[in-house]
Amino acid sequence: MINLQKITLKMASIVDDAGKFIQQEVRNFDKSKIEFKGHESNMVSYVDKETEKLLVDALSKLVPEAGFITEEETVLQETKDLMWIIDPLDGTNNFMHKVPIYSCSVGLMREGKMVAGVVLDPNRDECFYGFKGGGAWCNDTKIYVSEPPSLSKCMIATGIPFYDFEKLDAYINILKKLMKNSHGLRRCGSAAIDMAWVAAGRFDGYFEYNINSYDIAAGCIILQEAGGKVTDFRGGNDYIFGRNIVASCGGDIHQEFQKIVQSEWYS
Repeated sequence: MINLQKITLKMASIVDDAGKFIQQEVRNFDKSKIEFKGHESNMVSYVDKETEKLLVDALSKLVPEAGFITEEETVLQETKDLMWIIDPLDGTNNFMHKVPIYSCSVGLMREGKMVAGVVLDPNRDECFYGFKGGGAWCNDTKIYVSEPPSLSKCMIATGIPFYDFEKLDAYINILKKLMKNSHGLRRCGSAAIDMAWVAAGRFDGYFEYNINSYDIAAGCIILQEAGGKVTDFRGGNDYIFGRNIVASCGGDIHQEFQKIVQSEWYS
C-alpha cells in the first residue's frame, strides 16, 4: 500500500523542479519552434515536451509500477492499476504569448479514481496539492471552497473552445444564462488553475467541454478534498474521460449550476 501523503509531497517537489525549467525557458522562448497539433490554435512547444520528459523520468522512479497518460505522449500510454496523468504545461498558448497564467499538473489515479494531485502555478509560486483523505493545500496553508449563498453571488470560470464549434450555440446560451445569474465569468486559459482556484475559494465554479483528462485530473482530487463537487454535464461521474466537466463549491450551488449547463447543452 502506497503512502499517499508521502507520495504527494514528493510529487510536489518533482513538479516544482519542472516549474523552474518552464520559468527558465519562458524568458527566451523562441516562437519559431512552435508546432501545431492538427488545428492552428492547438499548439505545442519544445518546453511542453521537455517538461514532460523531466516529469516522466522522475515519476517513474517515484512509483515504478505506475503507467502514464500524458498530453505529449513522450512515454508509452499503458493502462495499469496506478496511473500518472500529466499535463506538463497547461496554458501553452498563454505561455507562448508570455501571459503569466499557465501551470504544471500531475495527478495519480488508482483503479480509475483520482487519489492525489498537484497543480503548480510557477508565476505566483503557488503549489496546490491534495490527496485522498488528506485535505487540500496551497503551499503550507490548508484550503477550502467558498460558501456563497446563491449562484447569483458566484464567479464562474470557463474555457473558450478553439476548435470543434458544433456545440457553440449551446455554449453561448450557457454563458448568457450565467451572465444573468452570477457575479461574472472569467476565462484564464489554464483549466488546472481554474480548478485549483475553485478549490481555494477564489472562483466558485468552473465548466468546460472538449476538455482532456490531463487538464483536470489533478484539479479534481484537489477540489474534492477542499470540499467541492465535480460532475459531468449530466450530473454523473464521467468527468475525467468524458470530455466535459462541471466543478463547484458544492451543495445547492452545484445543483443549480449543473442544471443550467445540462438544460442548454442537451436541449
